[in-house]
Amino acid sequence: MDNPDVELDLQRSVQAVLRELNAQTPALQSNQGMWRWSLHKKVERDPGKRPVLVRILLRELEKAEREDARHVIMPLLHTLMYVFTKATGITEELHRRTYAFCMRSLTLPAPYCTVALDCAIRLKTEAAVPGTLYQRLVIAEQNLTSELYPYQESALLLEIQAAQEQQTPEACMRHVVSHALQAALGEACHAGTLQRKLQASPRLVLERYFHAVVAAVEQMASEPSPSREGHLERLEEIYCSLLGPAAAARGRCGGDPLQDQLPSIPLPSPHITFHLWTDEDQLWKELVLFLRPRSQLRLSADLEALDLQGVPPDRESARTSVLSTDSGIERDLPSGADELPSTGSPEMERAGLQRKGGIKKRVWPPDILMPSSWDGPPGLHRRTGRPSGDGELLPGVSRLHTARVLVLGDDRMLGRLARAYYAIRKRETQKFCLTPRLSLQLYYIPVLAPEKPAASRHLELGELATFLGRADPWYENTINTLCPAIHKLAEMPLSLNTSRTIDPFILDVITYYIRMGTQPIYFQIYTVKIFFSDLSQDPAEDIFLTELKVKIQDSKIPRDGFSPRRRGVAEGPGAELSICYQKALLSHRVREVTVSLRATGLVLKTLAASDNDVSGPTYCPPAAAPVTDHRCLNVSVTEVVKTSNLAGRSFSTVTNSFRTASIQIQSQDQRLLTLSLDKDGRRTFRDVVRFEVAPCLEPCSGAQKSKVLISHRQEMERTKAKAKPLLMPINTFSGIIQ
Repeated sequence: MDNPDVELDLQRSVQAVLRELNAQTPALQSNQGMWRWSLHKKVERDPGKRPVLVRILLRELEKAEREDARHVIMPLLHTLMYVFTKATGITEELHRRTYAFCMRSLTLPAPYCTVALDCAIRLKTEAAVPGTLYQRLVIAEQNLTSELYPYQESALLLEIQAAQEQQTPEACMRHVVSHALQAALGEACHAGTLQRKLQASPRLVLERYFHAVVAAVEQMASEPSPSREGHLERLEEIYCSLLGPAAAARGRCGGDPLQDQLPSIPLPSPHITFHLWTDEDQLWKELVLFLRPRSQLRLSADLEALDLQGVPPDRESARTSVLSTDSGIERDLPSGADELPSTGSPEMERAGLQRKGGIKKRVWPPDILMPSSWDGPPGLHRRTGRPSGDGELLPGVSRLHTARVLVLGDDRMLGRLARAYYAIRKRETQKFCLTPRLSLQLYYIPVLAPEKPAASRHLELGELATFLGRADPWYENTINTLCPAIHKLAEMPLSLNTSRTIDPFILDVITYYIRMGTQPIYFQIYTVKIFFSDLSQDPAEDIFLTELKVKIQDSKIPRDGFSPRRRGVAEGPGAELSICYQKALLSHRVREVTVSLRATGLVLKTLAASDNDVSGPTYCPPAAAPVTDHRCLNVSVTEVVKTSNLAGRSFSTVTNSFRTASIQIQSQDQRLLTLSLDKDGRRTFRDVVRFEVAPCLEPCSGAQKSKVLISHRQEMERTKAKAKPLLMPINTFSGIIQ
């Protein structure tokens, strides 16, 4: 389609998206993010416009490369790849130019080179075997059965209540067959007749053609040097078998005379399940339920070790205890015990039944036993070229399943997510069952309460979203602006029609996010150990992700006896605190500092308030980022300053800030403390006299010891030399832009 009006209209839409990125303060905040959505909708309604849009986006990318306008490279590249996934009829010249741009971008710093490499790999596959990206995405998202591509995905959306319109498996199979044939045959494909034929085909016939098309595409894509001519011949055979030689010949001669434009082949929305987060173990249970039914055929033995709390167990996996009467002495054996029972005898069957469901001891390799080998490199960005969910972590066990967990809420919700994430990692040290075959991807959409009078509170609960928006401008433009649309949906009156679906704009943005958001930003989780004034109460341990706030209580520690106050000593506001911390130095040396001061409160934050407050190495590539930079707490202490003059004593407050890796705080003058974690009123601890904060480590990663039995029955203990910090990844589009 070479219509100048169409190209001009698409060019204006692309320029509108770029203006939103260039503007410091957008004029219409509520419309931010709508231009990208409307751009995709234009080419979705008319698929013939997609090659024109690809040419425009590629031209803008090459212009940004010449002008070194890196802030627009990521949005344009993500938009271009999203069009490539859905499009058919893209010329080889456009594939070649886009691939060349991605290869040139490998010289740029991270995360540009990381995203460019991922795009180059996908483009190379799509250029050799057209339709591969679309086919794999639909099979995985819709959980269609295919032996050649067994990967499955599931999206769990927490803390929202809504319904979603689902595509039937038959419709998804029709889309896959139609898209693959149209992408390979191009104008020779009789598209309208093909879709009508597929619509009228029964399920068994449709499944046969679906598996034939998937086999043709996957076998060709797996070859080292795929032949496009051979792939075209195989799909032509399927096409002729489906429509018949006469109809296929008419299609090759003149195309489809009954259609003015190509029929739209939609990309079905992923299968998303919606949950209100009501149970602490809900995330674990949902992951187990997602993994279990699709793995029973291949991994049923390993799945018996799953910790299914609250999940109905299988009848076959129940174990029976057997009381042994064998003394172990040979002379106590009954006569005839040396003779083995014949195969099929009742004794042999009974023995087999008694052993069924017994504990199967497995010996994992030392590097596999530790959950630190799961997703979570020490740097801020994913390793270059590392697949997301593919590959083998254990020999013979592939990670065929990807769970995409999308959380809606504020910083309090992320605190709950951090606790659930820590609980899953802790379970994996005992039951190493999910990690080898499940890739867990975390996503976050901020939803803040629309409280106009309390604007400061509104901003306070969205600190992590603000940080993600500063780190990734495309996340700021696409995701952080989704909150007003969600509020409008929540304010709509409830309908009695149970088939009501989500607003298409919200669903499309969520779908775009979980498909294109592949670059994680890792956040350090911190652990706090709390000691109470009541000595009979055991110390408590908890974790937090964004903030720990300390307030001084009015009550004091009750003391036995009478302790008179010295004359002339006047108590000021606040409490006398003893603070011991490790100062964060550029030389990375450990320097402990102990101070005593009177304070009215203090706040420990894990995120810097602005770009100027962010430690330098945080924005560096993983290779240049030392470990200590991921364990930096920003501490703000409201200190009480006493001044004396002729009018008497007066008190004023001043805020002091410093950075530290770990800190210990104790009340010195009987004043009790109140701790609040992650701004959540439900996670408050009162009557505290002392607490310790340190980076949370991988569960058992530093203390676990493995004993290896060597010759002469000597035991050698091997201890992990250095404990690894527990980092929680949240996926964005680009990671941290330098």
